[in-house]
Amino acid sequence: MINQLTGFFNRAAKDNRLSSTHISLFAAMYQCCQKRAFANPFQITRKELMKLCKIASTATYHKCIKDLDEYGYIHYQPSYHPKIGSLIYWPTGQSK
Repeated sequence: MINQLTGFFNRAAKDNRLSSTHISLFAAMYQCCQKRAFANPFQITRKELMKLCKIASTATYHKCIKDLDEYGYIHYQPSYHPKIGSLIYWPTGQSK
């Protein structure tokens, strides 16, 4: 799993589409995954991630998580239910 984190930071350094908010959100997702014994996929809640990465705006959170999905850093499967967490998949093989 450390390769996932190293790969992200190497790729993110060259990706001008990413902001510090994207990086903070990815780091928070990694921490949540670590707490869940590196499950793939793993379940998260918006509330938990927003608290960890210090994002105050739900609009910013949704934009960043959708960007990370679109850019191939994660695969995001929203649950649309406040009590049931969404699923985050780490990509396997080549990224988008």
